[in-house]
Amino acid sequence: MGSPEMRKGGVDDLPAILGMLDGAVAWLVSEGRTGQWGSRPWSTHPEAVEQVRRILAEGTPWIAEIDGEPAGTMTLTGRPGPEVAPAGEPELYVHSLVTDRRFARRGVGGALLAHAVDEARRHGVSLLRLDCYAGGDGRLVAYYEGNGFTPTETFTVGDWPGQVLARRV
Repeated sequence: MGSPEMRKGGVDDLPAILGMLDGAVAWLVSEGRTGQWGSRPWSTHPEAVEQVRRILAEGTPWIAEIDGEPAGTMTLTGRPGPEVAPAGEPELYVHSLVTDRRFARRGVGGALLAHAVDEARRHGVSLLRLDCYAGGDGRLVAYYEGNGFTPTETFTVGDWPGQVLARRV
């Protein structure tokens, strides 16, 4: 199997992206970690499907492919979602980063984040941010820290704890 290659995505990639999200939920459930995204597949939540569709339409989706197969995705926008305050300076924001579980531990997430850094530089933006689930065992926050991000502020949506992380590029 080859290394991840990046291509621009679009709304036509929605089924593949929902498949990745559904696979991630199934894996999280199998690990007993339902706090992040619950236990129901994203594709069964009309509001979640619409949220993904909206982010794809408003931002620049990227698909990481391995040997022509979608292996991961993220969408880059110039602003965070409604639960996070804007940075007060130009920024590139990473939304919905997820890896197809068939390609776990193949460096797909890291390759997507490295591509986000490249895109920020290409656009002349020095701040790259993202947010993630901050509950459970903290593995997700630690993952992003391992990829060069620093925790900044926290937030909550209902009882869901979130962490904003930033990286200067």
